[in-house]
Amino acid sequence: MKNKVLLFCALCATVVAFWSCKQNAKTGDVSGNVADSLSGPKYAKGYTVKAIENGVRLVDVADPQQDKDRMPVSYHFALVPRDIDAKVPDGYTEVKVPIERTIVMTMLQLSNFTALDAHDVVKGITGTKNLFDKDILQRVKNGEIVKIGMEGNFDPELILSANPQVIFISPFKRGGYDAIKETGITLIPHLGYKELDPLGQAEWIKYVAMFIGKEKEADKVFAEIENRYLDLKKKVEGTTTRPTVFSGEMHGGNWYAVGGKNYLAQIFRDAGAEYVLKDDNTGGVPIEYEQMYATAANADYWRILNSYPGDFTYDALKASEPRNRLFKAFKDRHIIYCNMKQTPYYEVSPVKPDAVLADLVAIFHPELMPDDYQPVFYRLLK
Repeated sequence: MKNKVLLFCALCATVVAFWSCKQNAKTGDVSGNVADSLSGPKYAKGYTVKAIENGVRLVDVADPQQDKDRMPVSYHFALVPRDIDAKVPDGYTEVKVPIERTIVMTMLQLSNFTALDAHDVVKGITGTKNLFDKDILQRVKNGEIVKIGMEGNFDPELILSANPQVIFISPFKRGGYDAIKETGITLIPHLGYKELDPLGQAEWIKYVAMFIGKEKEADKVFAEIENRYLDLKKKVEGTTTRPTVFSGEMHGGNWYAVGGKNYLAQIFRDAGAEYVLKDDNTGGVPIEYEQMYATAANADYWRILNSYPGDFTYDALKASEPRNRLFKAFKDRHIIYCNMKQTPYYEVSPVKPDAVLADLVAIFHPELMPDDYQPVFYRLLK
């Protein structure tokens, strides 16, 4: 009887091991790199992932701010491991992964590679204006990374000199990709900037990871971001006061305000504040000064992000538009400020929504943060 039990246990173990190997093959674990990324994103709406046989992943990309029936652009990629020959479904562009050389178009895209310690893969960027990362700057200086020009005015020769296998693009921005298409290089859309959820924007790190073979690293990094963000958000939920806040300033006669669905508006809410344009159902909207004043004249806080040369002050804000002094937030010295010439905001914040949230909580509800808290991006303007 004892021998029969042992034989049965051994048989069960064999079946389990066989099934596990079979499942790994189905999910593309050709290198032991099983990752949550294979099941797709939890928060991001702009891409989906489906694993099929032979380790191939089907990745669909579309505008996260549009309904499925009205999406102006959609892309379909089949990510195929380099050592495998696989039949790619109709309508999908084959991309052999992991890639080893690419070009990025935005700081948000670059932030993903930085967080994954993958600067070696980046061989081209649009420019270095307001760029802080010393490693990237040194690589540009050494010629390891080329500057290809800005969107709408790319240098095709420099692009070819970088010899990229794929190029990450922002297809809804200024564009200029027609010349690149003629090279035959596969263009990979990165729509993280259109996500309306802070964690959704950060989750595009998993998207990039699938192309460069760093899924496990991305899942670990994102899990830490998610845990910090949700822990702080939960702490704020117990507050009884919710100050009001508005955002932006006049530029060239226009005030482009963050819409009520924008990811920043969501961070305001998660930080325990009420955004004044909460009834606006867009990601952003241009507003005349008079309309903004009517909406936000008595708001408690005013958030400003700019690239002011030198030290930005209340006097500078008043000089740019004398009527700014009329806002309650100006009078109370409640300007929440970040200077992009002094802080790598767009270079870092896409993968640090938890840090942005912490800065805002420290301002809206300082009692919830340590007395010695040091802000990363935003602080009250003195």
